[in-house]
Amino acid sequence: MNSFGHHFRITLFGASHTPVLGVSIEGCPAGVALDTGAFEVDLGRRKGGTVGTTSRVEPDVPHIETGCANGYTTGEMITIVFENRNIFPNDYECFKAQPRPGHADWVARQKYGDDYDLSGGGMFSGRMTLPLTAAGVVAKCLLRDRYPDIEISAKLLEVGGRVDVEAAVQEVLDAGDSLGGLIECMATGLPVGWGEPFFDSVESVIGHLVFSIPGIKGVAFGDGFAAARMRGSAFNDCYIDAQGRTATNHAGGVNGGITNGNALVFRVAVKPTPSISRVQETFDFEENKMASLEIKGRHDVCFALRLPVVVEGVTAVALANLYFYDICGVVGERLP
Repeated sequence: MNSFGHHFRITLFGASHTPVLGVSIEGCPAGVALDTGAFEVDLGRRKGGTVGTTSRVEPDVPHIETGCANGYTTGEMITIVFENRNIFPNDYECFKAQPRPGHADWVARQKYGDDYDLSGGGMFSGRMTLPLTAAGVVAKCLLRDRYPDIEISAKLLEVGGRVDVEAAVQEVLDAGDSLGGLIECMATGLPVGWGEPFFDSVESVIGHLVFSIPGIKGVAFGDGFAAARMRGSAFNDCYIDAQGRTATNHAGGVNGGITNGNALVFRVAVKPTPSISRVQETFDFEENKMASLEIKGRHDVCFALRLPVVVEGVTAVALANLYFYDICGVVGERLP
């Protein structure tokens, strides 16, 4: 399914090389300030064109087809459409017989049949992070309208295990290879009480969306996996005032699946981009034998370079859902 959310529901449509792609958003109330200018910064951060990113250049201009009038949401479904112009589908024909290592080529054919369009990676492509980012912009506008103090920011901490990102990227670019990266996201200004135990915990909802981003292989809240090596006396966050602030934030702003008023902090592991210029070996399903594969086309050497803003976007969508659950859930109406 290409939809996510209960109260703030997003649905993606299109693919990497279809004429258009985009997102529809249900549940955004009327009166939230939103125009095409609101998308400019975030969509610009996601674009390629710099060292280590794809040379594919698209206008990425959002066309708000429904749900917005005179710069404000109307309460109807919001539909945002983008055009795909710079496409070369012939570059991907060979992958039907020779699937790319690390890609979804083979499983896509098994699931959807021989007619599935692999051009640009289809619906599995990193191109689909464009409508995800656009949905995040709408969610950010909604959250700021309700809670002006909420801030969501993500940054790239390292690439290939190195903090000298530029040097690491250039080195792997020269080698015809690729790298992954580590991204940290932080949300501040959140009220206490968002999230539910178990299935709609803050970690569950955010993790669900973050793992929808192509190439994400791990999500860790607070100290994450390091907590497995700590004692309780070191990990426990001591309360220090009547507002519930703690001296440390090992838990990453969440207790029992519920926001505790501290900064929400988590890290995301991004795998190396599968498409590399080095010759690789794969199985040729038409010839029924191993074959050498050389991947053409335009690909990111390190897709993690462009992902911080996408992580922000899906976090905003998750928090928008948690906000609505808090005011419309079993606890009754608690509009701010």
